[in-house]
Amino acid sequence: MNILIIEDEKPNANRLIKLLAELREDVHIMGVLGSVEESVNFLTQHPHPDLILMDIRLGDGLCFEIFPKVELHCPVIFTTAYDEYALRAFKIYSLAYLLKPVEKAELKEALSMYDHIIQETNPNKALDQLVDYIKSKSVIYRSRFLLPYKDGYKTILVSSIDYIYSEHKITHLVLDDQTDLIVPFTMDELEDQLDPVCFFRANRQHMIHINSIYSIHNYFNGKLKVILKNPLSGEIIISKEKSGQFKAWLDR
Repeated sequence: MNILIIEDEKPNANRLIKLLAELREDVHIMGVLGSVEESVNFLTQHPHPDLILMDIRLGDGLCFEIFPKVELHCPVIFTTAYDEYALRAFKIYSLAYLLKPVEKAELKEALSMYDHIIQETNPNKALDQLVDYIKSKSVIYRSRFLLPYKDGYKTILVSSIDYIYSEHKITHLVLDDQTDLIVPFTMDELEDQLDPVCFFRANRQHMIHINSIYSIHNYFNGKLKVILKNPLSGEIIISKEKSGQFKAWLDR
């Protein structure tokens, strides 16, 4: 069983190695990586492991920056000291979300879950099982916002949002009637709170609702340009790295 550890703190990495050795005789540690850049380089140049144990806050950023750059072919067990990333983690094909210090019993249970899913001889069927397992997790996404309005408040339904954009570190909701509202959330926070079936994070500045799209065009260097039904100052460009993910999102 080939396992890759992505963890930037040596004591935590050593603890994982020790626990794995106690739990499994067949474990081979392919390496310990401490940054997003190291992880991307390794995963693009080497065969993928059977399983990855991954910390979330790495030396040069959050581990979520890895996934748009690498198409993983294995499940992930997240190991972190922070619980606020759990929803975002479960959008990726994660088996478990373990809080540090990782307990032996919890890691054992996560490995048993891996064994149960991968026990089928047909790899495609095993992957389908993994996807079904992740989709079965109960996730409740935001359906409305309560925002200050004049001397009180007003409720904004998520279904009325056309797109979201960030400008000068301020996040705006643009509604289907072209109303522009400021919300006290970052784009990363909204990406966790909104249903990924309906919303797609096109780039760092824009998140779009699937019903807001008017047309999609090929752009240079494998990029895509998205035109929305409502006017938008500037263009929404989707990078070459995210274009495949975007097409898959549209084709569900």
